[in-house]
Amino acid sequence: MKAMVIEEFGGPDVFVEREVETPEPAAGQVRIKVVASSVNPIETKIRSGLVKAGPAMPAILNGDVAGIVDKVGAGVTSFSKGDEVFGCAGGTKGWPGALADFMIADARLLAKRTSSMTLPLAECAALPLVFLTAWSALVERANIQAGEHVLIHAGTGGVGHAAIQIAKHLGARVATTVSTPEKAELAGRSGADDIIFYRDESVEAYKERLTAGKGFSLVFDTVGRENLDRAIEATAISGRLCSINTRSTHDLSLMHAKGLTLHVIFRSIPLLHGIGMEDQPRLVSAMCEMLEQGAIRPLLDPRRFSFARVAEAHRRLESGLAVGKILLER
Repeated sequence: MKAMVIEEFGGPDVFVEREVETPEPAAGQVRIKVVASSVNPIETKIRSGLVKAGPAMPAILNGDVAGIVDKVGAGVTSFSKGDEVFGCAGGTKGWPGALADFMIADARLLAKRTSSMTLPLAECAALPLVFLTAWSALVERANIQAGEHVLIHAGTGGVGHAAIQIAKHLGARVATTVSTPEKAELAGRSGADDIIFYRDESVEAYKERLTAGKGFSLVFDTVGRENLDRAIEATAISGRLCSINTRSTHDLSLMHAKGLTLHVIFRSIPLLHGIGMEDQPRLVSAMCEMLEQGAIRPLLDPRRFSFARVAEAHRRLESGLAVGKILLER
């Protein structure tokens, strides 16, 4: 089969097309004829060598996948050949990813696209990692409550726009940060109640405006680095703070003084270590339920790319110009 692989770490141009062996599903696995994937920041970090969590070289990247079941392994009863499926199921150590004609996936990580889901199959590939990350943060770790006023940073980012929709679905009031009026409109479409132009308004100012100076009981930092410091400042005393990017050094004195709880979310742990795999069907089921209810839809960047142009997709993501998720179609 054909695959886009990397044979060394580096910039986007390290991707090359190669003929590789077509994989066979083992027990508990299915083989997917790939239709689409999407780009996540973790893939740029694996490609560059910053995160040492990718498959063996030559490495097939990308965890998000949408496609059609081509073959099932022993013991798989939840899927049959011809089923339309999607999930986040590879692109890490021991699990080659979706940038190929076929992909092997653990059946527990996959969702079946049903007739009640209006989202096209290819676009389903834009949702799994960001949904599962946001759900893990807000629900599994932070125990979000209906009526709670939460702050989600970067409301038009991949994880941010999914988090807004999840929080609204669960009855929370949502504030979010954006940089432009255009992004404010997109965040509003996702359901954000309160818009913060972070370049123009200080944390102290928007805390006063939106929370009478108390801060938010739950803050989700989807950006990292210096934004984590802003997130700490924005969180109320005894509040919960979730972050998906903590590869940086910070003074945690304020977090200590406020008695905050910090939840770090790294969605690759189940695949990398086999820990929490038994929980994945529950999270996948939540994603399917929201899709069937029409309660969530991925925000797609206007530019789409073929697998052969994955290098261009990486450059766009790293440029900071992308909005929402970048879709890759085989």
